[in-house]
Amino acid sequence: MGSPYTNSIPFSSNDLLSNHLGSLVDECVKSHAAKKAFSCVLPTGHAQTMTFEELGRYSDAVAAYLREEVGLKAGDVVGVQSPNTLAYPVIAFGILKAGLTVTNINPLYTVDETNHQLKDSGAKVWFVIDVFGDRVAQSVAGTAVERVYKLSLLDFFPATQRLLLGAAMKYVKKAIPAFTGDLAGTTQSVVASGLKHLRTIGSTEQYRSDQSVNDVAIYQYTGGTTGRSKGAELSHYNVVGNLSQADKREDSLDHTDDDVMLLILPLYHVYALAVGALASMRNGVHVVLLPVPRPLVNLKHAFDKFDISILPGINTLYMGLMQESWFLDKPPASLRACFSGAAPLQPATADAWEKLTGQQIYEGYGMTECTCVVTSMPLNKPPKRGTCGTPIPGTELRIVNGQGQDVATGEAGEVWVRGPQVMKGYLNNSQATEQSFTDGWLQTGDVGKMDEEGYLTIVDRIKDMIIVSGFNVFPVDIEDVLTKHADIVEAAVVGAVDATTGEKVVAYVVRRGSVLDEKTVIGHCRDHLTSYKVPKTICFVDELPKSPVGKVLRRELRDQASEMAVS
Repeated sequence: MGSPYTNSIPFSSNDLLSNHLGSLVDECVKSHAAKKAFSCVLPTGHAQTMTFEELGRYSDAVAAYLREEVGLKAGDVVGVQSPNTLAYPVIAFGILKAGLTVTNINPLYTVDETNHQLKDSGAKVWFVIDVFGDRVAQSVAGTAVERVYKLSLLDFFPATQRLLLGAAMKYVKKAIPAFTGDLAGTTQSVVASGLKHLRTIGSTEQYRSDQSVNDVAIYQYTGGTTGRSKGAELSHYNVVGNLSQADKREDSLDHTDDDVMLLILPLYHVYALAVGALASMRNGVHVVLLPVPRPLVNLKHAFDKFDISILPGINTLYMGLMQESWFLDKPPASLRACFSGAAPLQPATADAWEKLTGQQIYEGYGMTECTCVVTSMPLNKPPKRGTCGTPIPGTELRIVNGQGQDVATGEAGEVWVRGPQVMKGYLNNSQATEQSFTDGWLQTGDVGKMDEEGYLTIVDRIKDMIIVSGFNVFPVDIEDVLTKHADIVEAAVVGAVDATTGEKVVAYVVRRGSVLDEKTVIGHCRDHLTSYKVPKTICFVDELPKSPVGKVLRRELRDQASEMAVS
């Protein structure tokens, strides 16, 4: 085995910012008590803000309630299923402060998907958004859930607004269905009861005094874009370690007292929870939450009300904003740091964004199984376009071939990762855990290559690779070419069975207007790609199927392409 790719900055367990996520939250609250911590902006334009001190007090109340009133024990699991609301950080951090384990559940999940995660995680308590209320009884069937609590987009808004806006949502928009199953309480009732217990116990520190840094903090389920989601066991060491690794970079962002981050990505995703919430809280950044980011015009209220300076996003977000007339007419002058992760950033998107806003997008790479960040772009120099940065301190990378042997610099192979951020394993799935690790190295399933300067480029997912007449074809290469065409908004490429070449390239294209035709698209590809990479089929669609984070769901497109091939 050759020498792994690493960062020259040393990292050890002595560099941990804290030994427990609950304690880290307490430290953030103590450091920034009077500052604004979170704001929530509704599609109506109504907004509400919570200070660090309020966040600390309310999350303490949740912790006290769960231990004193419900009687949960250290390590018990609590599920949270909600979009980005003020209640989300209060509940999630309260769970952690109580020495419990949180499992974040996608609020767009079906009943079956929700039931699977509740059952697999062993959750005993479930906090769920009220718009999911009519599916509660079915979702808890056969699970260990003993109590269900209802959240709302309006939690922690003034009482008058809760009354008026709540009535409009329930009776006018018909957005809040009748609640099925037994309801144990609401966010307000939990916090109110918890505050009473706090007067007696005084502090929540005792709930986690016997916990180890290696205890599981979060059961974070994979996106499920390629199959049934699995629960990654993320310990306090994993999450705090990843935040501490990023903190040690000498070329990280210098924060100011006026920094405001717009967090469009959902908090139930590890990227948003780690980078968007926890890292920002430590630096005293004011985080603006959007519970309903679609349609993208909903973002206008946030940009109008706040001077957004930091924007973490994903390729599809940046691309989408540049299709909005209100954003094009008045790009935010306050922006000073833009980041991309979760999916590859297309060069055409980065170029157009820089031209419009004057800001470059700094790309990073990570995955659920690695808590969040594996590589990031140095911020003391322009980003190296087409790459996703260098390993963060304490992270080791290998690029290997199919036999597990290291390939030469510049050659493509599977990315293997080792470091403090790598998960303990998959919950209740020892087989998947064993298949994912080799001698302590996590096999990511991503194809990448390292250049001479130590920058990583993610070529594609191994499962997304298309084999045409024996040649390896990576969808990202073709998508980059497609999106460079002026009349193509976005594109996704998959493979389908072909009697002659084994597989063929199928491109799904969202076009600007209706003039663009298949012949023009194929001609554009022939000008920039070798013949076996040129799509044989072009499918024009109004939109691409995406996960809530914005990742294109290639599995759905592959199914469609396969059906076309058969028919």
